[in-house]
Amino acid sequence: MGALLDTPKTEKYNEHGSGNGLHYGVASMQGWRMEMEDAHRAITGLKGGLSDWSYFAVFDGHAGALVSAHSAEHLLECIMQTEEFKAEDVTKGIHSGFLRLDDEMRELPEMSSGTEKSGSTAVCAFISPRNIYIANCGDSRAVLCRAGDPVFSTRDHKPVLPAEKERIQNAGGSVMIQRVNGALAVSRALGDYEYKNLKDRGPCEQLVSPEPEIFVRDRDDEHDEFLVLACDGIWDVMNNEDLCNFIHSRLLLTDDLEAVTNQVIDTCLYKGSRDNMSIVLVTFPAAPKPSPEAQKKEAELEMAIERRIKEIVAEQKDKNEFDFLQLLQLLVDQEFPNLPPGGGLSAKQPFIEQVFREVCPSRADSITFQQYSSPFLQSKLNSPITDFNNN
Repeated sequence: MGALLDTPKTEKYNEHGSGNGLHYGVASMQGWRMEMEDAHRAITGLKGGLSDWSYFAVFDGHAGALVSAHSAEHLLECIMQTEEFKAEDVTKGIHSGFLRLDDEMRELPEMSSGTEKSGSTAVCAFISPRNIYIANCGDSRAVLCRAGDPVFSTRDHKPVLPAEKERIQNAGGSVMIQRVNGALAVSRALGDYEYKNLKDRGPCEQLVSPEPEIFVRDRDDEHDEFLVLACDGIWDVMNNEDLCNFIHSRLLLTDDLEAVTNQVIDTCLYKGSRDNMSIVLVTFPAAPKPSPEAQKKEAELEMAIERRIKEIVAEQKDKNEFDFLQLLQLLVDQEFPNLPPGGGLSAKQPFIEQVFREVCPSRADSITFQQYSSPFLQSKLNSPITDFNNN
């Protein structure tokens, strides 16, 4: 993971848009990492007679941000310029486009000189009127939610997967501590050219492969709810069911997709993610709509939390010594109805902090992010008591 900041950078980048019957929201945050290495792209309405197609992608860089940024800028064009894509063979066009981009980036001055050694995962989706084409290279992930359940997920390309491990060993490498040659945590990525120097082997037979795994899904406009593309900073602390349940529950409260993606990132931060975080959320026509009943339950939850916080503070003999960590440790043992599924009490941390500042203004300085790294607190925050939908 490398060095971390003393305090996470929580400023978010957001964007949103709509087109072709789709809506999307984007959120990204540097978090605890020393620099932001994620990148993304979101477009509704492609050129070249494909105005009814859309494209979304997330790139998670490592050892630098050059490859992720360059890939975000150029992967779409590399795919669309292939002869296969022009001939309407989308799957082969995506495959060729990934390999073409990886080959072209090798000639970038920073790469050819050896001064830049970065790499990046990539997960992208083309959404046409009839199909969803999803390509994955690395351990960023795409999940499709249909009728409230994750019905499809890409596979994370880790060195311990049997086929990945076999390729690595055939290329003269090894898998140690679940990493390529004990160093790289993903077995497929763009860039990472120090792992792609075997002259007698093709691009997909190197220690690290730029080959995407490609999936095609038929669209189901009656049941498709949303598609999530996210880097491993999200998936490190929320599994597919967690995230689908959480997003589904938030869409019942608001149709502001930036707000929903921000809540995902904040929840993951409080759940203990130490990585950069990026998420692209794409909703289909069958996505949940804001519900007065759900909004009422959320308001009742917040009233219950606020009431309990005030009770706890009132019970303290010395309020000047009572701090926020003590409050959290007491709250995690409470059973609150209607906690956000998949998010649990972690999803309400911003609200808890807000109430604590109002009730104990003299102790507001006791609110720090360091407390969330406590293994004890994390185990309690993510326990079935506070998150009964967590698998």
